[in-house]
Amino acid sequence: MSPVMSPVMSPAMSLAMKWGRVAAGAAVLAVVVERVGTGPFLDAVRATSPAALLAALAITALTTLCCAWRWRVVAARLGVDVPLRPAVGAYYRSQFLNATLPGGVLGDVHRAVRHGPMPVALERVVGQVVQVVATGGVLLAVSPWPAAAVAVGAGLAVALVRWPQVVAASVLAAAGHVVVFLVAARAAGTDATLAELLPLALVVLLAAAIPLNVAGWGPREGAAAWAFASAGLGAAEGATVAVVYGVLALVATLPGAVLLATGVLARGRLTERQRQLAQGVPARA
Repeated sequence: MSPVMSPVMSPAMSLAMKWGRVAAGAAVLAVVVERVGTGPFLDAVRATSPAALLAALAITALTTLCCAWRWRVVAARLGVDVPLRPAVGAYYRSQFLNATLPGGVLGDVHRAVRHGPMPVALERVVGQVVQVVATGGVLLAVSPWPAAAVAVGAGLAVALVRWPQVVAASVLAAAGHVVVFLVAARAAGTDATLAELLPLALVVLLAAAIPLNVAGWGPREGAAAWAFASAGLGAAEGATVAVVYGVLALVATLPGAVLLATGVLARGRLTERQRQLAQGVPARA
């Protein structure tokens, strides 16, 4: 997934694609509601506990650090210096915007505009590739084709040799998202075992990365309803777990909202001071 708009894409085409992605996500969400009703969504709100929210905040802090580190390493390969502390702040802002704005990629666009498109695009692509490969490996490992799982693992090992820091950071970040999903599942009251939940979590999180959503909602809930139903756990239970996960993920990005707000205030003060200087207002002692 590349968050950077092609330079040959017209503004009208870009706008059409953006709203097309939103419409697709809304359609998926509407189908889920039509199939399972609004009960799972209401159950999810009631099931979201303070302990689960705190756990999501703590785990997401670690996953954000991993993603920022990955971005820094990829950028360095391209000759761009991205210090870790600003990278963490920028990634938090990006995650919050992705979780609250249509399409699920505008946060990456914001980060690309401020810090350069190529490192951001490559970092996101690498992260998605590692997630897809890791998901495929786990799913094949629990399938009747263990040889295929070995082949996927070998491919990941080769990538680890060539890009050890990037692969390690991506695996740790993906693991963090899986743990938040497991927290959501337990908060929702599912009694499925860890072995049952792990492949379901990977499928749902892979679907959540598809940029066809309404502020993150749509494919995630659709995939969860389908995956849980296929596993004999019920579509309604899957939708409930996905909604709890969505709430946890949104709350976990709130540090990004704080950083955005403080940045706006700081720029406002700077602009006001520049206006005062232009009018000859002396600085305060």
